[in-house]
Amino acid sequence: MNLKELIFRCRRLIIIALHLALVVSAYVLAFYLRFDFKIDNSYWQVISKTLPMLICIKMVILGYFGLYSGLWKYASIDDIWRIFMAHVLALLCFIPVVAFIHTFAGFPRSILVLDFILSFGFIAGIRFVTRLLREKFRPEYRTKRKKALIIGAGEAGVMVLRESRLNPKTNIEIVGFIDDDRRKRNLRIQGINILGACGDIPSIVEEYGVEEIIIAIPSAKGEEIRSIISHCKIPSVKFRIVPGLQKIISGELEVKPREIKPEDLLGREIVTINEKEIKDYLFEKVVLVTGAGGSIGSALCRQIVNFNPKEILLFDHNENDVYYLGIDFLTKYRHIKFRTIIGDIRDIGLLKSVFSLYKPEIVFHAAAHKHVPLMEENPAAAVKNNIIGSRNLIYAANHYKVERFIFISTDKAVNPTSVMGMTKRIVEMILQSKAKISKTKYMAVRFGNVLGSDGSVIPLFKRQIEEGGPLTITHPEVKRYFMSINEASQLVLQAGSMGKAGEIFILDMGEQIKILDLAKEMIILYGLKPDEDIKIEYIGLRPGEKLFEETLLDTEKDKATKADKIYIAELDAFDPRHLRNRIRDLERVVKVMDSATIVKKLQEIIKI
Repeated sequence: MNLKELIFRCRRLIIIALHLALVVSAYVLAFYLRFDFKIDNSYWQVISKTLPMLICIKMVILGYFGLYSGLWKYASIDDIWRIFMAHVLALLCFIPVVAFIHTFAGFPRSILVLDFILSFGFIAGIRFVTRLLREKFRPEYRTKRKKALIIGAGEAGVMVLRESRLNPKTNIEIVGFIDDDRRKRNLRIQGINILGACGDIPSIVEEYGVEEIIIAIPSAKGEEIRSIISHCKIPSVKFRIVPGLQKIISGELEVKPREIKPEDLLGREIVTINEKEIKDYLFEKVVLVTGAGGSIGSALCRQIVNFNPKEILLFDHNENDVYYLGIDFLTKYRHIKFRTIIGDIRDIGLLKSVFSLYKPEIVFHAAAHKHVPLMEENPAAAVKNNIIGSRNLIYAANHYKVERFIFISTDKAVNPTSVMGMTKRIVEMILQSKAKISKTKYMAVRFGNVLGSDGSVIPLFKRQIEEGGPLTITHPEVKRYFMSINEASQLVLQAGSMGKAGEIFILDMGEQIKILDLAKEMIILYGLKPDEDIKIEYIGLRPGEKLFEETLLDTEKDKATKADKIYIAELDAFDPRHLRNRIRDLERVVKVMDSATIVKKLQEIIKI
């Protein structure tokens, strides 16, 4: 065992001994100061009688306040407060002891004050001297560090500054802060100037040679982040962001700044879900997820495992997606039993086999053809998969007495103008029709575009930027609702706990975002200039597309639920028998692959 290991093992004993020495030194020094460094024998007798009791009182109280276990190199205001409170309590306990032994005869009362000040100063001082030595005498950096600017002169900004000084791996040198609060102008934080507001960023970057900008405003909304980025149209400057406190606490993200992701541009608040309600319907249940390999399906599966289901059935027709999801389960979720099922929801024989053999109790139906332009060109495929396949699944759930059936719908089902939107709306109608006569609790969940999903614009924009452009946008005024995959999947699980009889739940999507603004901000995040380094081209609205999306039909009203960000649409009644007859007519038309008639039949069903 070397000396370093020995010191580490005996660390607490060393700290206690050091505190003992400081307590004794402070008390004796108090007498020296009181009597100008000339102590008579009579006062040495006072010291010898009272010091043992003072030691007992202070050492016990310092231990009670946890002052023997802290890391001194991270000493903080909290440590000072605890040291102060410990000394106040020790003084209150020591005064009766002195009164009992001496009745204050021959005991100078000023000693109590001097001892309090000296002892407090010694014990607090040794901690902050340790921290000072650590921070001031750091090893020299051998490599040239990048000059960085922090946006946000608050707690998060100070945290980044401290981390950059203490951690050589950050490889950054903070040259200043940026903050729009006028009261902070021309002030300094730990020796670093607050240089100006967001509007001053371009000139500050040029003056100080800034290579990196760190956004340290964890509470910032998406609009605020987009506004900040709009001030930073500077080539070759890298952006990073400090994640929100809730994400850090949950373990989802680290404290250190990371690359800005597209979802940061949304700046949506953290979803708060009722985990008990979700666990009540998922715990020890067999859960079937269709489209399990897709973006939403796989995210749902990864959320479901947190509630300890009995088994998860991963159902998808794409073998590669399911294979990689299965590998993920084998490595990360070994405690969860799962099965991979390769197949098509249009295959009635397969559905009968799956439902009779594995007896799923909860079904999440995420499988669908979702690409709007492709479904315009292939309406028969859209009907077969989205309507006929979904109907098969809905009927199977009823026949095999599934407890809950959650259908993943879309905002494109609202006043639909596209084939994809119409197919989703018709499935909602089938689901509501079956809910009226079934013991299975059917429900649908509507939401808009999911950032980072296979069909979203984000992967397309990233690929186009990396290829040098151009970025293709359908129309300069087109707007869409967006949310993150995790947020969508968590809200779907929450909605699943609330449905009873055919409800359509609407997820709060916030404000619609212009696709053009999103495209420009993504170009800036790559350190490039829109329309100079990367061109933006408008290709026109594609068949079935709208300029903006809606969440409610013209005839619908919505009402809030007890869950945050989830609403229920109240729909008009329709004749289920008439709906079934129209869908049978649609099936006959699909068999002859008459696209024009298929679209006409879809429009007729929507108007029921």
